[in-house]
Amino acid sequence: MKVNRNFDNLVPNYLFAEIAKRVNEYCSANPDKKVIKLGIGDVTLPLPKIAVEALKKGANDLGNKETFKGYPDYEGYEFVRKAVSDYYNTFGVKVDPSEILITDGAKSDSGNIGDIFDKDNTVLVTDPVYPVYVDSNIMAGRKIIYADSNESNGFCAMPNEDVKADIIYLCSPNNPTGSAYSYDQLKTWVDYANKNDAIIIFDAAYEAFITDDSPRSIFAVEGARTCAIELCSLSKTAGFTGTRCGYTIIPKELERDGKNIYKLWYRREATKFNGVSWPVQCAAAAVLSEEGQKEFKENISYYQENAKIIASAMDELGIYYTGGKNSPYIWLNALTVWVAGNSLITYLKMLMLLVHLVKALVRTVKVTSV
Repeated sequence: MKVNRNFDNLVPNYLFAEIAKRVNEYCSANPDKKVIKLGIGDVTLPLPKIAVEALKKGANDLGNKETFKGYPDYEGYEFVRKAVSDYYNTFGVKVDPSEILITDGAKSDSGNIGDIFDKDNTVLVTDPVYPVYVDSNIMAGRKIIYADSNESNGFCAMPNEDVKADIIYLCSPNNPTGSAYSYDQLKTWVDYANKNDAIIIFDAAYEAFITDDSPRSIFAVEGARTCAIELCSLSKTAGFTGTRCGYTIIPKELERDGKNIYKLWYRREATKFNGVSWPVQCAAAAVLSEEGQKEFKENISYYQENAKIIASAMDELGIYYTGGKNSPYIWLNALTVWVAGNSLITYLKMLMLLVHLVKALVRTVKVTSV
């Protein structure tokens, strides 16, 4: 037999797994040290209370014959899909519940969506990039090309008309840079995709952090329904990193190569995925309710304040960065910290930055210990 030799083209360990491994090893060896973790975007606040109560009720349902639930619907329970649709209505985007599939999160979906596409398609990702987009397509043996996100374009890479891509991964607000595309920028990508018969895989995991008029969904952009798939997650929206729930939105009219994309994804999911548990789907619907949104927005404002504290240090120090406004992430140019020939200024800048990071850490400790 033979193994998938495309794995030979991967680094030995997944980036976030490697970061977690090194952090855990250091913490085990240095239990007296307080570690400010800046590597993985995990949450620190507990689940919204409305989600916890819904989880409890859902678990109790499974303990009673009259309310017991077995295998869930492959596309997710209708009341959850309706909750997602209603949530999108709150920011002016119309999505029919029949176009929504409930999943265990955007990470899984962004890696699994490639199952429905031929391996000979060319994949385009912006760089820097969420590593799942790259690693999953390396595993499949696809050619990957990169669009450079940099200071000159505000870390919002744009399409090159001379380059042909079939599958395009966009994340806005971006992980890891924190930048967010404007409507006009996304419209350029949508026009490019429609022109080239390509499909955009749009990761909207951080849409709830947007504070300006940047689109919170690719489907807010004219023409997107004929070229885009949207992935979203409750991990950062409502603290579901350990609870696991998200959704994929595929317009029913989206087709390529004579095939309906929704039907292909549904076929894939029905074969390889047994759905999200009843208690978790109950919690998902609860946090997307009007009261649930109030609760998770309070948590998001806390993370935004942490980002603001760190961003204010960058502003004071004159360090170039992106993010911190529409995202909890900040991407900085570390080279600007090193002032040529002046080690004292360098030391003071690093000390000031550390003070701001400690402020954010202290806020986290105070909240999570209550």
